[in-house]
Amino acid sequence: MPRYAQLVMGPAGSGKSTYCSTMVQHCEEVLNRSVQVVNLDPAAEHFDYSVMADIRELIEVDDVMEDDTLRFGPNGGLVFCMEYFANNFDWLEGCLGHVEDDYILFDCPGQIELYTHLPVMKQLVEQLQQWEFRVCGVFLVDSQFMVESFKFISGVMAALSAMVSLEIPQVNIMTKMDLLSKKAKKEIEKYLDPNMYSLIEDTSSALKSKKFKKLTEAICGLIDDYSMVHFLPFDRSDEECVNIVLQHIDFAIQYGEDLEFKEPKESDADNAPNFDEYFQDKVDEQDT
Repeated sequence: MPRYAQLVMGPAGSGKSTYCSTMVQHCEEVLNRSVQVVNLDPAAEHFDYSVMADIRELIEVDDVMEDDTLRFGPNGGLVFCMEYFANNFDWLEGCLGHVEDDYILFDCPGQIELYTHLPVMKQLVEQLQQWEFRVCGVFLVDSQFMVESFKFISGVMAALSAMVSLEIPQVNIMTKMDLLSKKAKKEIEKYLDPNMYSLIEDTSSALKSKKFKKLTEAICGLIDDYSMVHFLPFDRSDEECVNIVLQHIDFAIQYGEDLEFKEPKESDADNAPNFDEYFQDKVDEQDT
């Protein structure tokens, strides 16, 4: 029987550890589902959940940086740690064991180059697939960063780079929705399922360079024509919102096809609408 994995990715500060903590709590308390977490950030200082495996038991960034023969800085030290990890997947295999029906969240580092042009995360995905894991990428971006058109395009390109590099199903999420102001929540609604050509019109007045304008139009056209990048809102304080995100991920990895379902706790999230209806309801509540 298959096992299931979420590869939780995103820039530093996008809320990956908070996402893992929230998802574990939701699965255990609401869905009566067992979920484990593996920390893959060798520079992590603390997190609000227990882990079944911690890469810091294998190698730590501080130890690498203090090694006089290596002389790495923080970023180089982290890349070295991840490459060392990729050469020691047997350690991870021993930590994961061989229990069927595992559902594991991998809390990954925030260095974007790990997902765009270094082979480490791709090697991890291939190894997990060999161990019969169905893997879904979960790419997080901070919603507070995405309320401007140019920053949104940058975030979309980062998500698209990870998607193309890893070649796995991917769900893109805007985190920290609970921290947005009422005005920002209304503004960000158009970025959840964006019309990229309308964004071109929004940014055209700010583009003074013709070459930069043509480049922006080409990027927006690529994103819009293939419709590959969409975002789900994630509000950790809203159980219904968390459940909608989990439903999308479960669908992507076909979770539950071979399982005997446990009786979940009663929750309004069982009747959750799609995320567009959810978000519109939140906006309507604020207007009243």
